[in-house]
Amino acid sequence: MTGNIFTPGPAPNTVRAADGTILTPPKGWVLLPPGDAALTRRVKAAGEHWIVQEKKGCKVFSRGVWAAASTIDRIRAELEAERSTEVYSKRRVADALRRDKAHAGYVEEFEEAVFTFLAFHPAHTDLAKRLARAVTDHATPVGSGTVARTKRIPVEQRAEAAVIAWMRHQTTAYDSLKIPRIKGKRREVRRMLAKRSQELLSRYRQGVAVGGECPLRRALVEPNETNHETTDCPPTRRD
Repeated sequence: MTGNIFTPGPAPNTVRAADGTILTPPKGWVLLPPGDAALTRRVKAAGEHWIVQEKKGCKVFSRGVWAAASTIDRIRAELEAERSTEVYSKRRVADALRRDKAHAGYVEEFEEAVFTFLAFHPAHTDLAKRLARAVTDHATPVGSGTVARTKRIPVEQRAEAAVIAWMRHQTTAYDSLKIPRIKGKRREVRRMLAKRSQELLSRYRQGVAVGGECPLRRALVEPNETNHETTDCPPTRRD
């Protein structure tokens, strides 16, 4: 069925069309807020409706769907009846188990991709495993919104991007930097820090002895662990 996409209007119960026209939903319509995907999907399929979305930055957020109150009430009642059955409960359990299994498989695949990207010298294998686990734990939770959750790029690229992002926050002063509000400046800083992270990773790949003062090692090794390696990793710059 037909449906139009709008943005929120200047006042409650109004929407703004693509050409800027302000409209009021038809009489008898109500706004179904986001949150119940099955209900929203069925309401959209049932007949005329208006979709309300709002873009903030690069992301688009749903603000709900306008549709006839009678249609929403009927479909909601049908869904509640379905969800109260034993068959539905068993299907939900089976679906959850299937999702958990798929997620566990992806976490394992992603951690392996991270470890492969790191390609540390055998002398630093233990640290590589720690780093792969730390990055995976941070990047793979469902709903985290990290690059690891996207399917638009190969897992190898996701792994690389996730490592650089983790290092930016854990081994540099990025989170405390005062970056001027100039277009492109934050991107420039991130590129600079990414280059430094790549240089540090390169040292581990070459098998260079890197000691406890290294920001990467400090972020991964527990404080009470004794490290007897030579310290020759330059401190992270704070400029």
